[in-house]
Amino acid sequence: MEILSYSQLPQGGFAGLKERQFVTDRRVFKQAKNSKTMDGIGNFIYLADANFLPHGETGMHGHREVDVISVMVEGRISHAGSLEHGQGLKAGVSQVQRAGGEGFQHNEINPDSSSNQMIQLWVMPDESGEPAGYKVYESVKGEVTNIYGGAKDQSNTFNSHTSISVVNTFAAQTIIHDGTVMAYLSKGSGEMNGEKIQARTLLRSESGLTFKASEESQLILIYATQ
Repeated sequence: MEILSYSQLPQGGFAGLKERQFVTDRRVFKQAKNSKTMDGIGNFIYLADANFLPHGETGMHGHREVDVISVMVEGRISHAGSLEHGQGLKAGVSQVQRAGGEGFQHNEINPDSSSNQMIQLWVMPDESGEPAGYKVYESVKGEVTNIYGGAKDQSNTFNSHTSISVVNTFAAQTIIHDGTVMAYLSKGSGEMNGEKIQARTLLRSESGLTFKASEESQLILIYATQ
């Protein structure tokens, strides 16, 4: 079992946000070989925990042949760009953008005068040349919500052999996942496989996960389904 906490990582960022990168997979980020970050799992290659400054924004920029997942932890985001321009996100809501072969442009903006918190994850698509697309999910408290990954013959999520689920837990709720998994505790505290864990901690386990929340928490699960 590997554990990586926020305090172990250098402060970075760009434009109107500060962030710390937990996953920069060496298959894509060659410079990561000497960093403290973890590699991903399946086609999952990147995770950053970001705080947007008051009224901060990423600036308009583009992506191609990557799926970009944004999970709101605290505060709000106003989404601008070529996919679903004008969409708003609040805490507990997740946004998934598939760049595909045509790509997309976007700018994520903090509309408020206070800082916010957003987790961004990148996953490489199973197949190149997919059409660009956009989906948004609002998690029901206490329920595990699959926001990414699944078969091609369904439309609830973008298809992938790599899956991402989000759960906004109740205090004392237990979440169990079998098999190899990466779990990011973006909010709250609890125990993961018997280890006391605080917010902004990433765990990788080859033998499953048992998480018991000590308080209301937000947990992101990443796992391969091949």
